[in-house]
Amino acid sequence: MPDAALLTRLARVRALATTSLLALIALGLAWELWLAPTGRGAWALKVLPFALALPGVLRHRMYTYRWLSLLLWLYVAEALVRAVSEGATVRLLALGQLGLSLALFTACV
Repeated sequence: MPDAALLTRLARVRALATTSLLALIALGLAWELWLAPTGRGAWALKVLPFALALPGVLRHRMYTYRWLSLLLWLYVAEALVRAVSEGATVRLLALGQLGLSLALFTACV
């Protein structure tokens, strides 16, 4: 049976995963719909995989953590590209996405 310190650490990691996933959903929607939209807002659909992962993360399903950790690298790549190629506002949003993606990846692994 795990000790209390291990359970506390596990609860913190799960809270980090849930919080960063919800923050990535909110950031992606705000970015593409209000803060720096690129067209009609169709790019807001990029948060759909995160929304699909949310029930599995809330239920602490290992399978969800596994595929989400692989999917996150697409968002890391997007954030890196947009951080070096866009204007100041988009650069800040991209750095926020980068930080949240890396935090979620850390929690997943």
